Amino acid sequence: MTQVRYFAAAEEFAGRATEQRDDATLGALRRTLAADYPALGVILPRCAVLVDGRRSDDETALGAASVVDVLPPFAGG
Repeated sequence: MTQVRYFAAAEEFAGRATEQRDDATLGALRRTLAADYPALGVILPRCAVLVDGRRSDDETALGAASVVDVLPPFAGG
């Protein structure tokens, strides 16, 4: 299963720091996260979502060893 790690406001809105998911693609994962955590779904389009440390598109396949980081926008510079 894919490990999903939430940071800052994403962690607050998901109600957890990490979890395991079995979605086949990043796009499927985004849709299920938005459905499962409506507050996270509001900011998810603005979040940086990394798969194994790289920005990825919705067609990116997720596997058992994948790590997805959900990073909300940060203020400041």
